[in-house]
Amino acid sequence: MGKILFFDVDGTLFDTNKELPQSARQAIMEARENGHRIAISTGRAPFMIEPVLEQLEIDSYVCFNGQYVVLESEVIHAQAIDKNYLADVTRFAGEHGHPLVYLDEKKMVSSIEDHPHIDQGISSLKFPYPEVDDRYFEHHPIYQTLIFCTEQEESAYVNAFPHLKFVRWHSVSCDVLPVGGSKAKGMEFMLKQLGLSMEEAVAFGDGLNDIEMLKAAGVSVAMGNALPEVKKHADFIAEHVNAGGLAKAMKELNLL
Repeated sequence: MGKILFFDVDGTLFDTNKELPQSARQAIMEARENGHRIAISTGRAPFMIEPVLEQLEIDSYVCFNGQYVVLESEVIHAQAIDKNYLADVTRFAGEHGHPLVYLDEKKMVSSIEDHPHIDQGISSLKFPYPEVDDRYFEHHPIYQTLIFCTEQEESAYVNAFPHLKFVRWHSVSCDVLPVGGSKAKGMEFMLKQLGLSMEEAVAFGDGLNDIEMLKAAGVSVAMGNALPEVKKHADFIAEHVNAGGLAKAMKELNLL
């Protein structure tokens, strides 16, 4: 019986150069031919994964760490962050000199021009510096916000905003989403719609935002390049993504 396979993007599907290895592409195609469903589960926004969706012919995905779920090209769940929470975080970040980036399903918008931390973080994703509008969140549904601060500075936000969740993805930035939000929650919406259980899911990831997904899935795979904390929650440790670890793991798990 076929499984449903959930793949993180950065460090899992994409190698450290933010490119999709040919071995991974071939493995995805072969897994689909073997009767497995293929889905993406990422912290990225929908507009940020359009090329890989096209390359891999995928129409089902979990974005914004579970805040936005699409099944067979149809949006089945979209939970924006409360605008009052965003206003409070924006005010707090301004007082501490930390810029923000707001994301909806179509674009990302910065709270400030030409900040080196934003440039460093966003360029690592191979995207240009966002347009600037510090009030964008007031008029658009924001599914995820990025705060640009160090790990030490992050604790002030954790203490000040217990109703929000902060997940670090870069040395100078962390994702902001509602408490309870996770890739696992997004997976649940998709699985329920399909009439499948979490036991029928196989999850592949490498980052801190993958931990809930790996803990929830019937079978979980951490990439060899995953953080040690992430590996602790996986059933199987793959080789490094740059060494074709994804395809090798899928073969070892008899998915190919």
